[in-house]
Amino acid sequence: MEQSENFDNWFPRTDLAIEISNTLKLNNNDQYEIPGVEVDEDYIEDYDITVTRVSIKDEIGEQSMGKPRGEYITIECSAMKENDPQTHREIISLLAKSIASLLPQKEKKAMDVLVIGLGNRFATPDTLGPKVTNKVLVTRHLNMKTPEAIDESVCNLSSFAPSVMGLTGIETTEIISGVAEKTRPDCIIAIDALAARSTSRINSTIQITNTGISPGAGVGNPRKQLNKETVGCPVIAIGVPTVVDTATLVTDAFNQLIQNMLKQVERSEIYDMLKELSEQEKYQLIKETLLPEISDLFVTPKEIDEVIEYLTNIIANGINIAVHPGITIEDINKYTY
Repeated sequence: MEQSENFDNWFPRTDLAIEISNTLKLNNNDQYEIPGVEVDEDYIEDYDITVTRVSIKDEIGEQSMGKPRGEYITIECSAMKENDPQTHREIISLLAKSIASLLPQKEKKAMDVLVIGLGNRFATPDTLGPKVTNKVLVTRHLNMKTPEAIDESVCNLSSFAPSVMGLTGIETTEIISGVAEKTRPDCIIAIDALAARSTSRINSTIQITNTGISPGAGVGNPRKQLNKETVGCPVIAIGVPTVVDTATLVTDAFNQLIQNMLKQVERSEIYDMLKELSEQEKYQLIKETLLPEISDLFVTPKEIDEVIEYLTNIIANGINIAVHPGITIEDINKYTY
């Protein structure tokens, strides 16, 4: 996770800004306003989609959230992980608008965009990034070979998946920096798998941010930051939580067990004591109780193969529509959906 060393607030493992802001409110009260942070929420009832924008405005907000200042847009919908083309179209439209709102402004000439698929293509929950790079509409080579066939309605898009350091022996950001130095994109869009605090958000949440990303952060193995300072151009990061750590999963089960016990038995000192445990105390208790062999494991749903395909199409189409002004979802779906 991308948390600063002086970050005093405690959180279970999560890469989602919305979960951090929710935890801060829960630890204080529902009316609590986070210093230096603005949160706006929009609910689309027809599709049961929630769009939340967390804006970290200043250094105080950075300290409160433990994340760099910038915009964090979250799209949540349980149908994201189901075979629901109609809802997927709506999510794609919202995703495209969110990406477009974070793209740097450029006049006249078509924008140069580099799409990076972070992750290990040999580990199913981590294949989202590489799969998206295979689905985006690559056009940079067309502009180089047949420029007369390309107008301003299509951007110059290139993409690649640099794999992970464990397979290449090279820091991922170093590879991307080298490519960016040669291709000189106006913007990089990086896609990666994340980790979530809430199991309900697994495979049903997309986070879009203009603050960059730390490859490997989702599984607690963060590498060198991928942002404007390290690669020389703005970086938009798109992530989906595909895993949850074991301790978090067991803590959720523990909370549910306590609630069920309190409903079925008379109040007693031991149950009152369990109920009064803070989230941090529960998490630490579970973490210490679990065997070392399983305490650092990550869990993903059994249908992850199918869900990754849905998410790949959603994110690839969202990027295509956002960066290619002249292309609609109807055009793309003729060939890629």
